[in-house]
Parts: sequence; structure tokens; C-alpha cells
Amino acid sequence: PSCSPVEPLLLAELKPGRPQQYDWKASCETWSVAFSPDGTWFAWSQGHCIVKLIPWPLEEAELSCKASERKNRGIKADVRGRGGSKEKTLECGQIVWGLAFSPWPPSGAKERDGLRAPGQSCLILATGLNDGQIKVWEVQTGHFLFNLSGHLDVVRDLSFTPNGSLILVSASRDKTLRIWDLSRDGASKQVQVLSGHRQWVYCCSISPDCSMLCSAAGEKSAFLWSMRSYTLIRKLEGHQSSVVSCDFSPDSALLVTASYDTCVIMWDPYTGEQLRTLRHVLLPPALDYGGDIHVSSLRSVCFSPEGLYLATVADDRLLRIWDLELRTPVAFAPMTNGLCCVYFPHGGFIATGTRDGHVQFWSAPKVLSSLKHLCRKALRTFLTTYQVLALPIPKKMKEFLTYRTF
Repeated sequence: PSCSPVEPLLLAELKPGRPQQYDWKASCETWSVAFSPDGTWFAWSQGHCIVKLIPWPLEEAELSCKASERKNRGIKADVRGRGGSKEKTLECGQIVWGLAFSPWPPSGAKERDGLRAPGQSCLILATGLNDGQIKVWEVQTGHFLFNLSGHLDVVRDLSFTPNGSLILVSASRDKTLRIWDLSRDGASKQVQVLSGHRQWVYCCSISPDCSMLCSAAGEKSAFLWSMRSYTLIRKLEGHQSSVVSCDFSPDSALLVTASYDTCVIMWDPYTGEQLRTLRHVLLPPALDYGGDIHVSSLRSVCFSPEGLYLATVADDRLLRIWDLELRTPVAFAPMTNGLCCVYFPHGGFIATGTRDGHVQFWSAPKVLSSLKHLCRKALRTFLTTYQVLALPIPKKMKEFLTYRTF
């Protein structure tokens, strides 16, 4: 491809308010960042056992200023309340590894337990902790709601089903995944324990249609589970080292996995077929941001909201934005010690967390999807690959609808 890479602009950077000092009870890494599904809240695990809940957008760092005013410098953000919402500080008491917002509450949710139906009629945030506990909070008030106990080690990642059913999946260093139903009455909210991994489970991702769950552990394969029967569908084998991150496309038709082998593999989750491999290779000299930049382990991968781009964070000090059609990065940004990345739900921004406890907000290409892609996305939201292949349509159309071509 002839397009030249463009450096995303650093729009804002938030730093922990506490001094960075060694304390055996807390570490300063930002292991997880998350936007609420509607984009009105941002959660930041800033280290020191603290989560910041921040109304979005940032008040002083309006993320729509001219690029010329933002280039090559960070903006110190003064975060203030928006629309009556104020920044919250959640004291979790343990190092926080995983964060997940619930979907917006379904309309007509019934009130119970005297707390506006916690977990049903309010937006909630689940936090996965170092001691294996999961603490659940009400976002608007910052109130602690309840604790989920069961894991025996660090809860590394969390994922809610997007359909509002309040099913939560947790991934842990105890080598299991656990399924929780937060709408259940009483203390027992655990539904299922998924076993089979032989190493720490790093990541879990639920498909937008709520039919599948992918989990990544310190193994060369990712596991694909059924969210209906909670059984293993298949192992996705193809990486040469530990798989550490995974994400589904917005229409559930694609799955990407990132590994310490420096590759991202794009899969058809229905067939288990490898569709593309994106390799993090050495950059041309013109893009060398430092003397010792090298290809190294991937940390995180995520789909853009329209499903045509990916963002990856790797140990080579770069944030990359990939065009799936071109199979190459179309944008790069230098960042040190990146650990995680997530797209803003409506596009245009990427948030990244770093090992020193900072969170950075980057500009991302605004994408206008073609009518063809919009039609494909709409169809694939309710048609599996096998159902597409059974349609009485031309082969080229089937290849397009199953992402064999773009």
C-alpha cells in the first residue's frame, strides 16, 4: 500500500495524584482502562489500589481541538463534572487488574433491595482485584454494592454480556473463568466455573451477539466457549507463544488474538479458520523513534467501533493502528511501557494505560464505512458463517460477507 503512516496526536494525559513510591501493598501500573458503553464515563485503574471514575468528555481537554494545537504535546486535563456527574475515587483496597462497565440498564428494570435495583437499574462497574475478589460499584454515586468471591488468585480481566442480562465473565490467574449473574438475589451469584487452561488466564472477551466467549492464557492457543452451554467449542491454535489478548469484531464475525510471538491473528470464530496474520515487524528508519526500538511482545489488541481497524500496544514502545483491508499499520505513535488499549465507543479516540500508572488519549482515524461494509455488518450480526455459505448467492459475495475479501 502506498499510504504513508500518520502519527496519532496525544490529546491528553492523566497522571496519578499520589507519589510514585515503592509500597508492597500497591503497585502503580494501569492494567486496565474502560469506557462505559455510551461513552459518558471513563474508568482508570491508576495503581495504588485506586480506580478513578471520570465523566466524559474531559472538561479542560476538549478532544476536538485543532490538530496543530495538540501536536507533540500532552494536555494536562482538569477533570470536572459534566451534566451533574462528578469524578469518583474508588478505594478498592487491593491492586486492581480488571475493569468492566455493565451495559446500560434495560428499560423497566424493577426496583429491589432498596438500592434502585443494583446491577439492574443503574450503571455498574466491576473491578477485579489482586486477592481474587471482584468488587461491584454503582457508577453514578460511587457506592460499593457487593463483592463476588470464588477466585483463588488475581482476577486479571472482566467482561459483561452486551445485551443487558448482567452476566459477567471473570478471568483469573487461578486458571479458571467464572460466570456470574449479577441480577440474582442473595449472595450466590456464581453460575459456572470454566476449567481447562493450564496457565494464568489473561483475557476474556464476549462476542457482541452474546453467543461466544474467547479466553487467552499463557498458552499458544486461545479457547472459544459457548455462552449458551458454557462448554468448550474449540481451541484456536496458530500462535508460537503465549496468547495474552483477544477481541471480537462489532458484528461477532471476526476474532483477533495477540501474542508474545509479536503477531495478531484474525480468525473466523465459527469455523476456526485463520484469515490473516498481522506481524509487528521492524519499522523503516524514518519511523525509528529511538535507538533501541525492537520488535517485542504484544500486550493488547482491540477492534475499532466500525470493525475495519485494530489498535495494538506492544513492548517496542509503539501504539499501532491497523487497516484490516491493507493488512498493515496506517498510523503509529510512540508510547513507553504500554499495557492496554481501548477505543472510544463512538470512534475517534484511543485510550492507553501504561506501566507507570498514566493514561493517555490519542486521536484515531475517523472512519466512514462504505455501504457495502454497513450491509455486511448488519447481515453478520445475525448470520453465522455457515448460514452465509448456505445462501444462494455468488461466491464472491460469500467471500466478502465472510471477510475472506474486503
